[in-house]
Amino acid sequence: MIQDVATIMWRDWIVLRRRLKKFILSRLVTPVLYLVAFGWGLGRNINLASGNYMDFLVPGIIALNTMNVSYMSVTGVHAERVYHKSLEEYLSAPIEPAAFVVGKILSAVVRALISTALILCVAAGFGASLNFFASPVNFFIVVVLNSAVFASVCFCAALKVQTYEELAQVNTYLLMPMSFLCGTFFSTTELPPVVRAVIELLPLTHTSQLLRDGFNLPSMLILAAYATILLWLATRMFRRLST
Repeated sequence: MIQDVATIMWRDWIVLRRRLKKFILSRLVTPVLYLVAFGWGLGRNINLASGNYMDFLVPGIIALNTMNVSYMSVTGVHAERVYHKSLEEYLSAPIEPAAFVVGKILSAVVRALISTALILCVAAGFGASLNFFASPVNFFIVVVLNSAVFASVCFCAALKVQTYEELAQVNTYLLMPMSFLCGTFFSTTELPPVVRAVIELLPLTHTSQLLRDGFNLPSMLILAAYATILLWLATRMFRRLST
């Protein structure tokens, strides 16, 4: 199983290594824009009891970035299933279906970790205080779990939808609302109680809270539950392709 997972990850790493410069440059654009527009622009007029807005913003950008990077990293599974018809080759290969799913998701996690490291460097250059990075283990676990959640979401969607347009709709109706509502740019305490109750059920809300406020057992368990359930669902859906 471990060797099969490593094989899938190595294949994806070779692809990423050939495009690493473009990947790094593309991952820098959005965080820099957020830091300039929200951190320097809007943030100068926002006063928080816990500190300046830039320090509040950076954990939210990391949560948002790991969601987007991990999701987009798995979109190629859709092309392999619908257009290239190569998923059948993986199913007929002497590897466990679960190993393929785990390998793809861990490859997305690696991309998200690289992107997160870039954001930390950029944020330090913008003068943000990285107090949330005081517990590296907690930080690493949260980033990995959040990346696994949304990589699994994309894997499930890629096995279900038939066109790129439908895959983009998942982004529009699921990821985009979470991008702005789940505590990334403002605290969820400002939302009406009913809306807040719904928002706090979503995984990105718990990721933002964990990165910003430090370890919280209920939020960590909820995020781990999302990752476990979605990984199981992705594996189950992949196995069913062979039937």
